[in-house]
Amino acid sequence: MTATSAAATLLALGGVPLVQAGDDLATIMIAACEANGETLRDGDILVLAQKIVSKAEGRAVALATVTPSPEAIDLGAQCHKDPRLTQLILSEAETVMRVRPGVIIVRHRLGLVLANAGIDQSNIEQDGDGIALLLPVDPDGSAAALRQSIRDRTGVDVAVVIIDSLGRAWRKGTCGIAIGVAGMGGLLDLRGVSDLHGRQLQTSELGLADEVAAAASLIMGQAGEGRPVVLMRGIDRGPTDGRATDLIREPALDLFP
Repeated sequence: MTATSAAATLLALGGVPLVQAGDDLATIMIAACEANGETLRDGDILVLAQKIVSKAEGRAVALATVTPSPEAIDLGAQCHKDPRLTQLILSEAETVMRVRPGVIIVRHRLGLVLANAGIDQSNIEQDGDGIALLLPVDPDGSAAALRQSIRDRTGVDVAVVIIDSLGRAWRKGTCGIAIGVAGMGGLLDLRGVSDLHGRQLQTSELGLADEVAAAASLIMGQAGEGRPVVLMRGIDRGPTDGRATDLIREPALDLFP
């Protein structure tokens, strides 16, 4: 069997403005594509950093408005964190799994296992006593709404993926993962597909949306680059009814709770 070539393009869109609560992200993305000389096409994938989605949806919380509970005060002392921040972490967490100085590992209400409930204070306009940014309430729903809004305005069928950078068990460093997906596969089941030698795959499942997220994260950057939207072209989106929740392992199947 002779291998065939494959190619894809990724463009981190320049000129995306700082997003504020209530901003229309669909309008911002369409305008950014036009400013970068691109016209959206059917099959494109738009990848957004979680931060701009959370900002637009008003998920920023002023720490001055948070009153910590006794549990949050105790947890803050254990991990050397502001108890108001630990209160927000507890409010977003389904279960606290591990506590170490500087970090609280939780199972988030979205099913994600991550540090500090995904709450962040970087790349956020700080004011007074501090601002913390929470994850979107429903990232899959946010992605679906953005996809539909873009389709209504342009007539183009794109996929939308919302990503965040998470640490991983047994591996150092963060990696981009999908927390919201619409218009493409989340988890791609390859069981039954033949390999190069005709043998059917027995257990292979591909985290398609996570691979898209990791690729986009490379050119978004993690610090002050200011490139929170990536246009991807030439990627096989797989089934268009996928969700990020498809990628979350059920607690009953988690061998390392």
